[in-house]
Amino acid sequence: MKFQIGYQDNRAFIAFLHKHRERFPEVYFPWGDFTTGRGIFTGDAARERLAADLRGFADAGFRLCLLLNGNCCGRYALARSFYQKAGDTVDFLIGEYGLAGVTAASPVIARFLKKNFPGLEIRASVNMEIGTPEGVSYVEEYFDSFYLKREYNYDRGKLLRMRDYCRSHGKKFYILANSGCLNFCSARTFHDNLVAHQHESAEMDNAFVFKGECSVFLAKEENRANFLSRTNFIRPEDVPLYEELCDGMKLATRTNFNPLAVASAYLDGRWQGSLPDLTEPAHSELFRPQIISGAKFPADYGKVRFDCDKRCESCSYCREVQKNATVTPTREAAFLE
Repeated sequence: MKFQIGYQDNRAFIAFLHKHRERFPEVYFPWGDFTTGRGIFTGDAARERLAADLRGFADAGFRLCLLLNGNCCGRYALARSFYQKAGDTVDFLIGEYGLAGVTAASPVIARFLKKNFPGLEIRASVNMEIGTPEGVSYVEEYFDSFYLKREYNYDRGKLLRMRDYCRSHGKKFYILANSGCLNFCSARTFHDNLVAHQHESAEMDNAFVFKGECSVFLAKEENRANFLSRTNFIRPEDVPLYEELCDGMKLATRTNFNPLAVASAYLDGRWQGSLPDLTEPAHSELFRPQIISGAKFPADYGKVRFDCDKRCESCSYCREVQKNATVTPTREAAFLE
């Protein structure tokens, strides 16, 4: 499996990607003050390092993919000035770094880019939550590739339908492997919109701090007991199940506290530590001092989830797997990890 991986200003992580470019052939990144699924990339020094790192990636032959995937552009969503700026930016990045693609959550941005930059791969963000051939068909004129709706990562039938439709229509099909979002989250749209405007809300006298409904929900012990059944992340050990089902996997690493661990785990195809450490957002702290040990999962866990009837409310399989894999590491074991 080949992975698309998110840029983070971490020297060891970047060196690792260069060493294993054949498995991580594409790096996706933010630029300027365009809002993305993780807000706006800020700081002149950070932007200078990004520019230098992109030059290194480009010279080494990586594919580079720009993120224009903010869930909301506010009053600029249709503004002429926004599209002039986006066009100028894409034109610059093509000339400077050989930009290969753009991930977008807006069909209008996709339409604009497809018309003006037909050589770019325009990719539908996972935030568009496209999970059916119908969803692809509505916008396939101006998207070249699609990320699957997270919740269907373990649904063989939906995966096959999406794969077959995309391939028969000349589209590429990708999966986000390590999302920490809970399945069918009621607050996802609100949260994505809030992230898109977080640079603006930070200027306000705010009455509340929004931590994410997933964090609030999982703060309760009885809810954490069913964490696995409510998630969609794919263990590194289960990636081989997807080799014939997609054209590649995206790894979320832009804000993970240890992106090198994420990249290493998926490269090696195994992870002995706490599984939530690999996800973004990561919920590890909510389980401390216990961990959900990747070493204690049954070998056929992924296959069982692939082929189950998805009636989680009447099934205890994931709950039992999680219970058996939940341990409190000894001080020595934690040190060795």
